[in-house]
Amino acid sequence: MTRTWLSVRVELVSGRGVDLWPRPGRVFAASRSHTFAQLADAIDLAFARWDLAHMHMFTLADQTQITPLELWDGEAPEGSVDSDRTKLSRLGGGEQFAYVFDFGDDWAHLCRVAESRIDPLETLGGLPAEPMPYFGWGDLPDQYGRRWDGDDGETLPPKPPRRPLAELPPLLPWWGPRQRGQ
Repeated sequence: MTRTWLSVRVELVSGRGVDLWPRPGRVFAASRSHTFAQLADAIDLAFARWDLAHMHMFTLADQTQITPLELWDGEAPEGSVDSDRTKLSRLGGGEQFAYVFDFGDDWAHLCRVAESRIDPLETLGGLPAEPMPYFGWGDLPDQYGRRWDGDDGETLPPKPPRRPLAELPPLLPWWGPRQRGQ
């Protein structure tokens, strides 16, 4: 297969009022026939978002805004286009654009299309139906800033147990209480 797919580098710039440095990132393989909505879904999953009931918007270098129009109830920004129908073929090599997820917490991403296209069979080993991450780096913040189950943002974190693996069920050899002689 010829090199027909885009390689899109996505870096998480900021969210919840915090600028991230170094920026965590992922690199995606995406067909030019995929939609911006499909790319948004892939980004959200690759950046460990579990509450997906939030709006998104891409902003291209020419200030075109791409967003799911049906979710705006007729109040979409003037001139915006539908992310469910707009194809990634609109993007060119070297182009930069922004992606924002959740207009309250404003998870902002810088996206860059690689200059050269990729062969999905060579890069991914197949042809996925959706855009797919194939490289990544960095620590991903929790979508709501939670550091443990039950984190209310005010309580101090629980103290770690003296032997953290001893309380686990012995499903793996190094879990559970230590046996004598080990």
